[in-house]
Amino acid sequence: MTNPQLTDPHFSDLPVVVAGLGVSGISAARVLHGLGARVTVVDGGSGPGLAARAAELEAQGITVRLGDGASLPEGTELIVTSPGWAPDSPLFAAAAAAAVPVWGDVELAWRLRKPLPGTGEPAPWLAVTGTNGKTTTVQMLASILAAAGKRTAAVGNVGVSVLDAVLAEEPYDVLAVELSSYQLHWAPSLRPYSAAVLNLAPDHLDWHGSMEAYAADKGRIYEGNVVACVYNLADPATEALVREADVEEGCRAIGFGLGAPSPSNFGVVDGLLVDRAFIEDRTKNAAELGSVEDVNPPAPHNIANALAAAALARAYGVEPKAVREGLRAFRPDAHRIAEVGVVREVTYIDDSKATNTHAAAASLAAYRPIVWIAGGLAKGATFDDLVQGAAERLRAVVLIGQDRALIREALERHAPDVPVIEAAEGQTGAVAMAEVVRTAASLARSGDTVLLAPACASMDMFTNYGERGDLFAAAVRELASE
Repeated sequence: MTNPQLTDPHFSDLPVVVAGLGVSGISAARVLHGLGARVTVVDGGSGPGLAARAAELEAQGITVRLGDGASLPEGTELIVTSPGWAPDSPLFAAAAAAAVPVWGDVELAWRLRKPLPGTGEPAPWLAVTGTNGKTTTVQMLASILAAAGKRTAAVGNVGVSVLDAVLAEEPYDVLAVELSSYQLHWAPSLRPYSAAVLNLAPDHLDWHGSMEAYAADKGRIYEGNVVACVYNLADPATEALVREADVEEGCRAIGFGLGAPSPSNFGVVDGLLVDRAFIEDRTKNAAELGSVEDVNPPAPHNIANALAAAALARAYGVEPKAVREGLRAFRPDAHRIAEVGVVREVTYIDDSKATNTHAAAASLAAYRPIVWIAGGLAKGATFDDLVQGAAERLRAVVLIGQDRALIREALERHAPDVPVIEAAEGQTGAVAMAEVVRTAASLARSGDTVLLAPACASMDMFTNYGERGDLFAAAVRELASE
């Protein structure tokens, strides 16, 4: 049997290795096994949790090799990898030496798409990537598509598994697909109907190796676009990716931004979201899509997310009325600029999802004056640009976490007059957060915002960013009850 070609959808008796025993790896293994492939799952880890998952798969006839994430089983003709496995993993070096192709779960899903009844074509993918805002934008897009009467789902790196979506018994009309840089790296034949890159900032550089490689993987989302490549007018790097993309004849570059839009773009005029791209005589006219008050929450970066979602929906043919209805119906996930409460005329905002500097900068830009709660695991980030951009908005800063010194040093350089309090070291969980919230409250004045936007990962003090946000909210509620 020869290696599968990019157009070959047949997997019967194909020897396939699935790399990783996480959620996406288990899903891929079960799908491939159901298609008749001879599946071996490899994972370099061990322990009771992995052993239990392995046992479940082995009971279904799938081979699992724990503690081995490097060697390539003899005869392997395809690898399907979980997104987190880095390109320099030994398994992939062995695959390259043996000329074995490597796909991700998104690539597998793309190849398994089925034609919609009566059309002969699979459901189109409206795809979104970027350093920040992906999940919110994709969920907004799905809400808009649903308001237009389409059977749809937010899938990919959010919500429904993309494999589950393409194999659903009742087919979807159109999919709103969130894609990470990892997923795009392993999806060579992906060709979305239309796509958006929301922004680009340094992130996951340990995985990609360089900013250039990270941007190139993000840019894969534009390849083969049919109607629109949507980019951020405030981020020239996203437009550069559009210019480099190989798209279908007639595909257009559509920009979005917070100012009044020029022809072929989306923007804001007198508090209204407007479209000057998908209308007749766009040189003179604009279509009203809603108002900034229809966006929840109406923070600047979230308005930009709404415009990107609207651009993709309009590229698909959605009417303006559905854009407004979809945005009004949308409710953001927890820990994304969520107002927890107002205590003694101070507003408390949970943006625990702001785990990098780019996300924190967007959150800081939405409020003033701010008592900022920041710190955690920096993941190699630097904080000078973030602090310099936010300095004039800061009332005070409460620092937490392992890499707090990096933020403190940036504050000393760029905001030396801003009071900085460091939470006690060694505390974690609810005890630590209760102290942090009390300290922030003591620094805040009437009309201020206490903002949890850490710009760092959470695992040094909390299970994940969700627990960090939940404990912040609980501490604020306790404060309010006093």
